[in-house]
Parts: sequence; structure tokens; C-alpha cells
Amino acid sequence: MILRCLITCCWFVPCILAQTPCLPVTGDQILGSDFARAVPAFAHISPGSPLAQSPMPGNTRVFHLSELQSIGARFSIAVSSPQEACFRFETQPLNADRIAEAMHNALQNPDARIEIVETSPATAPAGTIVFTRENLGVPAASDSKTPVPWRGDVVYAGSRRFPIWSKVRISAPIGRMTAVEALRPGVAIKRDQVRMELVEGFPQPASRIVSIDQIVGMTALRPIVAGSEIRQDNLTRPNDVNRGDTVLVEVRFGAAHLALTGRAESAGHMGDVVQVRNPDTSKIFQARVEGPDRVMVGPSVQ
Repeated sequence: MILRCLITCCWFVPCILAQTPCLPVTGDQILGSDFARAVPAFAHISPGSPLAQSPMPGNTRVFHLSELQSIGARFSIAVSSPQEACFRFETQPLNADRIAEAMHNALQNPDARIEIVETSPATAPAGTIVFTRENLGVPAASDSKTPVPWRGDVVYAGSRRFPIWSKVRISAPIGRMTAVEALRPGVAIKRDQVRMELVEGFPQPASRIVSIDQIVGMTALRPIVAGSEIRQDNLTRPNDVNRGDTVLVEVRFGAAHLALTGRAESAGHMGDVVQVRNPDTSKIFQARVEGPDRVMVGPSVQ
């Protein structure tokens, strides 16, 4: 039994000693200069010659003797040793300060405060760290205490991208539209019913409501309680024609123009096609909304 263990160890130890060390590379191609470090016979190859694709960051690529001989044959170089060449794509620890700088560049808000709660992976290739506003998660409310995910990339080796992500807490002074009094659905909002206030919260994208003019004349889809925030997704433009309205109908066919009144049987905005009933005949026809309580019938209306 002891003899068998000695024989096994004598076989295994040379294998460990003979293991080929992996040389670091940083570009998208393994160049002649990289191979020359591993295979002395390749020293005559132009240093900048691309000879093979680099492995992915953190991975290795091993070239066995037959592959080395194939590369050598392209340059009339005979290769008999070493038995293999190994390369690994060099990585480095992610720098928290560089990540924070890239995030601030994406937000374009000098007053924003960013707390990085978690970052993955621990290492990445050397390159430019890039975060974009579009890849930042958004909390359910304007709560700056809830961490949100933010996906980014390390751009390396030209245009290669190595995905990274972080969980962050972000807060900044933001303007928020608030209802001065309760707002009912379907009723146009007036200027004195809303106000802008400055609060500490999560910085929303540019599509957020930023002025009272964006709200006045709109209607709420759901009731808005006094003192609560007015959100863009709870507002809609009021209809120009509502069901049951008496509408002015303008009929145009060539040179013939006719005006009459009708009753709207469906609602719509300018440009929409609605159903209108003729009060004299009770027949329903289609008309295109031209403005508030005004519709048009013609050849182009189907």
C-alpha cells in the first residue's frame, strides 16, 4: 500500500511542476509579442501581429503543441517546445470611486447623493466604467431609502463590454407636484388646485412633471387625495367630445357643405373617429373629431 502511494506521488508531483504558467493578456487578440513570451521561437514574429482570439475576462486559453506548430507554420517557424502555452485575460478589482464617478456622470445632477450598497462582480477587465440613466431601476415611489439595481458595463479592448451591476441608494432635491385639494377623475385640473414643492427623493427621469403648465387642463384617471403627489401616469388629456354631448356636425362632399347638430354616442380626442346619432332620423354615422364638440363627415372618414 505504501509503495503504491509512493508511485502515485512520484507520478503526480512532476505533473504539478510541469504545469504551464498562464501569461496575462489585455486585448481582444493574442499578439505576436504575447506568444513570444511563451514560445521563444516566435520572437521573430511581428509584435503587433494578431495570432488568436483572447479568452474572456477571468478565463484562460491553452494552446497545445500541435496548435503552436500550426501557428509557427504560417511564419515558417519550426516549434518543438514548449508542449503548450497558456494565456489568461487579466482582471482587476473594481474601484468604488470610479463606479461612483461614472454614476454621477450618468445622472448629470451635481446635488445627487449616491450610496453604493452592493457591487458585483469583484473583478473586471481594465477599461472604462459606463453607466446610463436608462439602465437605472426606479423605486415604486419617490423613496430614496430603497436600494435599486443599476446595470453598467466596463468597456475594454476596444468595444468589448463586460457587464457589471450595483445596488444603490440615490437621493437629491426634486420638484414634486402636489394636489392642494382633492382632485376628481374627469374634471379638468385648475391652476390653483396644484402647487410645486421641493422635497428630498429619488431623482426621476426627464419625463417627470416639472411645471404646473403640464397639469392644468388635464384630468385625473383616479382620485387624487389632497397633499399627495400628482403623477404623470395618473393624468390624461380630457376628451374633446364626450358621449351624450351635442356636437356640431360639418358635412363635406366636394363643393357641398352642410352643417347640422348631432349627439355623440362615443367619446374621443381631436383626430379620433366617433359615433354620432342624427336626432331627426336616429341613424348613427361616423365622424372625425375636429375640436371641442365639433366633428366632420366626409369621404376621408371611414
